[in-house]
Amino acid sequence: MKNILTFTPVYVHLIWGGDRIARFKGIESQGPDVGESWELSPMPGHESVVDCGEFKGLNLNQLIDKYGNDIMGKRLYERYEGKFPLLIKFIDSKRDLSIQVHPDDELAAVTEHKRGKTEMWYSIDPDEGAYLYAGFKGQESPESLKAKIEDSTIVESLAKYYTKPGDVFFLPAGCVHAIGQGNFVAEIQEASDVTYRIFDYNRVGADGKPRELHVAKAMVATKYDNSDLAKPINVTAAPDTEAPMVHCPFFNTDLINVDPEMNLDLKARDSFSVFITVSGELTFTAEDNEPLTVGRGTTILVPASVDKLKVTGNGEMISVYVP
Repeated sequence: MKNILTFTPVYVHLIWGGDRIARFKGIESQGPDVGESWELSPMPGHESVVDCGEFKGLNLNQLIDKYGNDIMGKRLYERYEGKFPLLIKFIDSKRDLSIQVHPDDELAAVTEHKRGKTEMWYSIDPDEGAYLYAGFKGQESPESLKAKIEDSTIVESLAKYYTKPGDVFFLPAGCVHAIGQGNFVAEIQEASDVTYRIFDYNRVGADGKPRELHVAKAMVATKYDNSDLAKPINVTAAPDTEAPMVHCPFFNTDLINVDPEMNLDLKARDSFSVFITVSGELTFTAEDNEPLTVGRGTTILVPASVDKLKVTGNGEMISVYVP
């Protein structure tokens, strides 16, 4: 199997969502309060479905069941026991997201019987004055954090970063974080839905009740050392080059600027590849397949069985694979 695959996104309505995702993609509105677009998802009940070609109508997990070694590569198929390991999203925060933390794989396996979550954000188009919280300003302890949660001053302990286009944030499991209002980001993460909400500004949900918090679990999951890992870097790529973003055990990401042509040798990756078009229009050609032209806001999956990929056009994309 050497097909380039595209999928129908899953649009998730959330109390803090907006309407920028549809405008970014150049499609009709998906309704109010769309906070997330799950571009490539293996999550049960929210699986991505192929939107065209001979595999149209199959979801990602069905594809993996049928063509797992071709799509993921034998190495990753065995490592992840036939489960696709990543979740790719666009996030539009019209309002502040909750302050939260994710457990690492070891803790999540014990407490939730699931995988943990390390993730990253790529800032695409923040509003003026938009900011993110990532990590602590200084040293914290379980005791100091608990006290600040109880008196609603936890935000004062978090490192606050005003976002610019091209900012990249790496958020290892255990890093307390939150997306502030006015941000539009691409998120690459481990395929996990384990989130511990620490503080939600005393908001209520659609049912009129305070949103559930998970303070006790969050206290255990949090890494309290004052790490600089969450401090952002700003990434740009010159025409027809790729610039490193985040390289970690769970995913490697690079920003690629195509103008007018890039020829990518994917064989050495020994992994599927995901490409997220964040600007312009790009045409992908995988070996003998028909070219596929996509605009911004499109995510494609290239199976591990594809050795070489030609990309032409004028635009930028995020390249993702699993080391």
